[in-house]
Amino acid sequence: MKKPLVGALFTVLLLGAGIAPATAATSHDAAATGTVKAQVKSKEQIKPKAVNFAGTVALSNCSGSVVRTPGSQPSDPALVLSNGHCMESGFPGPGEVVFNQPSTRSFTLLNAAGSGVGTLRASKIAYGTMTDTDISVYQLTRTYAQIESSYGIKALELNTAHPVQGTAITVVSGYWKRTYACNVDGFVYRLKEGAWTWKDSVRYTSACQTIGGTSGSPVIDNATGKVVAVNNTGNEDGQQCTDNNPCEVDESGNVTVRQGINYAQETYGIVPCIGAGNKFDLNRPGCALPKP
Repeated sequence: MKKPLVGALFTVLLLGAGIAPATAATSHDAAATGTVKAQVKSKEQIKPKAVNFAGTVALSNCSGSVVRTPGSQPSDPALVLSNGHCMESGFPGPGEVVFNQPSTRSFTLLNAAGSGVGTLRASKIAYGTMTDTDISVYQLTRTYAQIESSYGIKALELNTAHPVQGTAITVVSGYWKRTYACNVDGFVYRLKEGAWTWKDSVRYTSACQTIGGTSGSPVIDNATGKVVAVNNTGNEDGQQCTDNNPCEVDESGNVTVRQGINYAQETYGIVPCIGAGNKFDLNRPGCALPKP
């Protein structure tokens, strides 16, 4: 996980590309600003309009996106997805879950070209954790219909199925207004970084060299335009299982270190936990997110 850009509460070391904190922004990354276009190898791999910045947001120290489930309604309060290590309250400890906690955090909404078009504000952190996964989901004060009416921007949809190895993906950072194109290289039984452990993480191919500030970026399936994961960390220095240097642990306990490789947390498991009115209900059938 990368260190967040500012704030004493974010001084805990997190690494790499997104979370755990893999990729909150740091001043060290300032030189990396700019826009990297997604690489399109064929029309079969990506639809021309599938991947752009529309619906992504910039946080003070991270990236994120306005998201919806297939069952979300236009009149529902909109949701913003980012990393658990990006929360303004600081990194939640192992086993800690933040649930329905008031928040007034603001987010800069981007259009397709990556320009900021407005400010969205949270009413609460609906859910946040760094246990098993690294996610935060904020509920906003505005509905999807209000956002679309004001800015002409629709929310990104969360995919309901497990990601597939080999899928062409794009990591879209609202913080840097930059994209990273690669493929799903595989899945990690347990990804361990410092005090935190994440289950069934997505490993990118080496082309996705995410940096601090990309934490919380949506990972988009190029073919569908849907969110399949949230960017969160990477091994920076080749160390084993330390902050900013996650290691892979298989079912037999064997440890593998892949320096320079970055990771994300799957998001399909969020969908069963969100019911009518976009309310989190951790007792819904199929919901396996950690409980408070």
